[in-house]
Amino acid sequence: MLIEFAVSNYRSFRDRQTFSMVASKFGEHEKNTFESGLRSFPPLLRSSAIYGPNAAGKTNLVRSLQYVKHMVMQSATTTLAVPYRHVPFKFSSHTRSAPSEFVTTFIQEGTRYEYGFALDAERICKEWLIEYKHAKGRDIFLREYDQKASEFKWKFSSFFKGQRTLWRDSTRPNALFLSTAANLNSEQLLPVFKWFQSKLQVIVGQISLNQTLTLKLLREPKGKEQLLPFLREADLGIADIQIDRQNLSSEPVFVKAAGGVMIDPSPDGQSADAVKVRFTHHSDDPSEQAQLDFDEESSGTQEFFKSAGAWLNVMANGEVVVVDEIDRSLHPLLARFLVEKFHSNEANPHNAQLIFNTHNTSLLDREIFRRDQIWFAEKDKNGASKIYPLTDFSPRNDEALEKGYLRGRYGALPVLGER
Repeated sequence: MLIEFAVSNYRSFRDRQTFSMVASKFGEHEKNTFESGLRSFPPLLRSSAIYGPNAAGKTNLVRSLQYVKHMVMQSATTTLAVPYRHVPFKFSSHTRSAPSEFVTTFIQEGTRYEYGFALDAERICKEWLIEYKHAKGRDIFLREYDQKASEFKWKFSSFFKGQRTLWRDSTRPNALFLSTAANLNSEQLLPVFKWFQSKLQVIVGQISLNQTLTLKLLREPKGKEQLLPFLREADLGIADIQIDRQNLSSEPVFVKAAGGVMIDPSPDGQSADAVKVRFTHHSDDPSEQAQLDFDEESSGTQEFFKSAGAWLNVMANGEVVVVDEIDRSLHPLLARFLVEKFHSNEANPHNAQLIFNTHNTSLLDREIFRRDQIWFAEKDKNGASKIYPLTDFSPRNDEALEKGYLRGRYGALPVLGER
């Protein structure tokens, strides 16, 4: 569960910007929130939407989370001498060589953690982990580079067990200690590492949800029973699915559609099936049904079908999924349907969270969102991005959010020149 994320001096973010999934005290749409499981801690939000013009920083917020995940997952194991790019805010001489900083606060296995690091073009300048077993947090480790002494200063909590000296000495200056220690079997840090590995999903650029999961689900005895209601509720007109499989000797690495055939790799990657997918639709004659091959369906239906298994998997596992430009792959009505699924206790029993940016103002609807679920991004005159919540404007309970946004009440609109 994501609580909060902060970023500074990265891409278009100059000053520290903080994005929060903590619910306010508004007594509206309580189904859109869930209890964190922590004592005396406020509820968290199941979803948030971020609005703003092009180049305002919406994608850079998603990229910053992707960057953090990449560093945690790969900085200790990469063979490159410099496993990352330092991408500071470049429109100021003060920030070009200054460290970028990232702080992620989240809940894993019933414990709240704050994990952060700062880096420049040469090294990790600072890295820390705070564990909140109780209301007052305790520092598990702190690593900070001393410029005068040209060396790292380390502090370990007495609560931090294991081969601390080995893990410290094995950590390269440009690698994260968290990544190194987790790869060297630190049981205490493994839950933190696994949150970034398996709970945080970031969809940006060429990265997409795992499209093999739909066909994987259909391999299971009751998989169709899970998938079909999801597709029916999405109002795609699908009454049934027929699957024909034929084993292949090739070893493809991704799913693709060609002539109505999808390629489904086996779990071990040693073989694959060619899968012919057909959809049954109701026709204008109640006594008859029509069948369409996969490639005869609209591109929107094809994309939603391929990602349906992944969306169900996200909700089944209580993951946090962050999506750049959700409009790019989903029709506005499908995006609305998906948001409502995340808000449902029945469809989302493990409190998965959906965070996305969008230009689709039809989702700015009080029937869908609470006021604290809407965020905006815009740039100032110096090119620095800032993000801020709708609640900064104290909107009325009955305020027409879409109309207010399009009229400029909340900012974060494109500035169009006169012709």
